[in-house]
Amino acid sequence: MQTSFYTKFRLFQPHEESAGLPASQQGAYEWRDVLAKFSLLFFGIVLWYKGSIYFGYGLLILAWILDGGLLRPRQIIKEPLVLAILFFCAVLALGILWSDYPESRRIRWNKYILLPVFIPYLSLLNKERLSWAIGGLVIGYSVVLSMGIYYRFLLGEQGVPILKMKYLHFSMMLGIGVILISYLAATSSNKKMRGLLWGFAVFLLFMQFNQDGRGPLLATIPALILLLLILYKAHIKKLLGIITAIIIVIGAFAYNSNNFHERISQFQGDIELIQQENYGTSVGYRFALWDVGLHAITQRPWFGYGTGTSASTFEQIAKTYKGGRYKSLGNYQKNMQYHNDLIQMGVYLGALGLLAYILLLWGWFQTLRAHSLTTLGTALVCFVFLAGLTDVIFIYSQIPSLLLVITAIAIFWNEVGPRNNNI
Repeated sequence: MQTSFYTKFRLFQPHEESAGLPASQQGAYEWRDVLAKFSLLFFGIVLWYKGSIYFGYGLLILAWILDGGLLRPRQIIKEPLVLAILFFCAVLALGILWSDYPESRRIRWNKYILLPVFIPYLSLLNKERLSWAIGGLVIGYSVVLSMGIYYRFLLGEQGVPILKMKYLHFSMMLGIGVILISYLAATSSNKKMRGLLWGFAVFLLFMQFNQDGRGPLLATIPALILLLLILYKAHIKKLLGIITAIIIVIGAFAYNSNNFHERISQFQGDIELIQQENYGTSVGYRFALWDVGLHAITQRPWFGYGTGTSASTFEQIAKTYKGGRYKSLGNYQKNMQYHNDLIQMGVYLGALGLLAYILLLWGWFQTLRAHSLTTLGTALVCFVFLAGLTDVIFIYSQIPSLLLVITAIAIFWNEVGPRNNNI
């Protein structure tokens, strides 16, 4: 394992750095520490709210600057994920030069530029602030989950309408929770805690089966199985028992979920309509987007059409491609996107964009691996990649922010937490 992240980065410790200083300067250090703690707590809570999340970003950056973050860039920039994020955002910014900006603002491509929030968030963490960051994450996630339960089982609605969180967003949130809680359950040394965590993971999976999102669910199950295979590869009997239990649970949820049956029936109906060249359905629309998107990439394979050009590129290509069979779908959605991260980046920036996206995932994995979190990194990156095959998850500010917060906390917890887990 690397030198401790906590020791290596020598993050600000008020009781150490203020020692021997005048009382006025000690007060400044303490005030700065309070602001840092509050910003970590606040960000974890407000990342779910589209309006207030920007206040969370602003407060986090302000606390980071006052904490001296700009004075120690060399250490944190060495992290593979930080380098990958900076390169990814730089490529997107470069792509504006040959896009149809400002018309490109029809798609929320600028959400990608929020990824560098990982830098101040990780920089602000230290041993004393870790509990504040965890508290913000737990409070925010619990509140949104409670709202989702209320809407689903008391009002019969999907997602969390009051937060303008659609069922796809909510299902992704649940899937990430399933993977993280399963990892914590499998690596916990406390039997009671392990049982509670497994029960919570099963409940989150149950909730996910009661949402209409097929893509996030189909990303969660393989990522979960991969996680268990890696964790228990040295314990064959235990692995077989857990996999059998998971299969039984998934089968029971699938059999008893009306939402799951309805989505399967809808999928079959959509396929039949596609055969009749009717693409106005959920599956048909995605098929048309992928078909047009892949063709668009072949026309400009190296640098694409420019950042944010989803709608304009589709409208341009669909007019003539395959006799114009898809042109009527041009205004199907107000904010058009290709429902596939790879195709989206390929249309935007061609091979350059695909390289930036692949390096982002690879950097994510390498950072977690470098801090002895290979198993968790494999499962999370697998989930991101699979979910990105049916949606563009990086344009949802909540999901990337949640993943980055989990990554930062996991890195620091693994270094300075009460136990060191090397699985």
